[in-house]
Amino acid sequence: MTAYELRPVGHVESVLTDRSGAPRQPDEGAPDAWLVFDEAYAAALDGLAPGRDVLLLTWLDRADRDTLAVRPRGDATRAIAGVFATRAPDRPNPIGLHDVHILAVDGTRVHVRNLEAVDGTPILDVKPVLTRDR
Repeated sequence: MTAYELRPVGHVESVLTDRSGAPRQPDEGAPDAWLVFDEAYAAALDGLAPGRDVLLLTWLDRADRDTLAVRPRGDATRAIAGVFATRAPDRPNPIGLHDVHILAVDGTRVHVRNLEAVDGTPILDVKPVLTRDR
């Protein structure tokens, strides 16, 4: 198989420092956080504004890439499922997908609501949430 190279464009700044203490989903108590982009990507942030919803793609750098099956949500009462049928962070290519709301933009820093990614998580990309008017 062909290998692909990904380059982070920034990182997450969060009060979450330990994966075990991070919420599993944003609506489970995820704090606000900052997305800090490398200056080289400043022009790519043009058009991001408070009030917008975006999809944030991260590299879950603390994930176990050898995990292929899990008990969803770590619940021992649930049947084992393949990771592609779950949102488990441990997976062959640990790409995080986060639907976040922009609170503020300050240069190459973007303040977002309810992000469950831990401090230092590499940012791969940001894409707008498409609506009928956009």
